[in-house]
Amino acid sequence: MGSQSDWPTMKHAADVLDELGIAYDARIVSAHRTPDRMYDFAKSAKSEGFKVIIAGAGGAAHLPGMVAALTTLPVFGVPVESRALSGQDSLLSIVQMPGGIPVGTLAIGKAGATNAALLAAAVLALMNPDIDKALEAFRAGRTAAVTERPVNDPA
Repeated sequence: MGSQSDWPTMKHAADVLDELGIAYDARIVSAHRTPDRMYDFAKSAKSEGFKVIIAGAGGAAHLPGMVAALTTLPVFGVPVESRALSGQDSLLSIVQMPGGIPVGTLAIGKAGATNAALLAAAVLALMNPDIDKALEAFRAGRTAAVTERPVNDPA
């Protein structure tokens, strides 16, 4: 994530990964304030064993795109809600990548962080049957939680 203030949003991704039993490494890597750290992370991520990167950022939100420019790993960008434009600035910064440098862009905020973790899990599940089973169980649990009728329905 780009800053400590992004953690309340990105924690939703971490929670999903925890529920699925997927190890992760949450780091603060700012494209603007710690560019050397960002460069070093992105260039070494593959050799360090990372398979997918989830990058959350707000405002100008350059982190996902800059990381994607420096690695061939899949990068999923989560636009963090900003005060100025409610995350629309973040969304547009992440989604408008030039052709050739893809960033999978998710929804603004909690839904985006949650879905980024699920999308990363789906990619990892292609190579790991345990993650595939955990993801299937996660989805089945969500399906089972949907009642057929409203709770207060007298029928």
